[in-house]
Amino acid sequence: MSGHSKWSTIKHKKGATDVKRGKIFTKLIKEITVAARMGGGDPEANPRLRRALNDARAQNMPKDTFERAIKKGTGELEGVNYEEILYEGYGPGGVAVLLDCLTDNKNRTIADVRYIFGKAGGNVGTDGCVSWMFDKKGLISVDKEGVDEDTLMEVALDAGAEDITDEGDVFEVITASEDFDAVKDAVDNAEIKCQMAEITMLPQNMTRVEGKEAEQMIRFMDALDDCDDIQKFYTNADIPDEAFEAM
Repeated sequence: MSGHSKWSTIKHKKGATDVKRGKIFTKLIKEITVAARMGGGDPEANPRLRRALNDARAQNMPKDTFERAIKKGTGELEGVNYEEILYEGYGPGGVAVLLDCLTDNKNRTIADVRYIFGKAGGNVGTDGCVSWMFDKKGLISVDKEGVDEDTLMEVALDAGAEDITDEGDVFEVITASEDFDAVKDAVDNAEIKCQMAEITMLPQNMTRVEGKEAEQMIRFMDALDDCDDIQKFYTNADIPDEAFEAM
């Protein structure tokens, strides 16, 4: 399993604390606002907004909260103008890291990003230094309990999925980014419950980190997760399950 999807699964199992939930809402509001600004306020005609709203509902965000975010994006309400930035770099053990950021202050964001990388013993790299190691894909994670593998394969592949893999406790459905919505809709219509579903950057190859480097990497990912300006992060770190359990 990729380091990124493993981390997402761990976070799902842990559940969000109240403090974390506030940070999740902050990031979702930013994404909804930017999605509405770029593609309009109608989720039926704006796939990015539709995905953001699905994520918001999954986190039990109040309807009036995401509706205000949409109106700020479309200009009906005054709002902050966020800029999308991609940062690339190297984490503990030289693993590749990509950061998707939304910010209203680039100087603040790059300062925070450099601090987080530096504290972990990594460094921010130049544009393109690691992005070539990743492919933009749709990723749908389905808990094995309560789902028949043959049924999942039939539904997902018929809808355009590229691959389905067995990753221990879950099946992972991989799609081209442009086919993600169609596959996700087909899975939902078949009443197959998804543990996680998102457009992500999947690493082409993994880099194993163990011992102290694995501990550093987990703390590093926690710090990235806590930064309000970092919407999502991706890594090719392969971290042993024992390291997560020990932390």
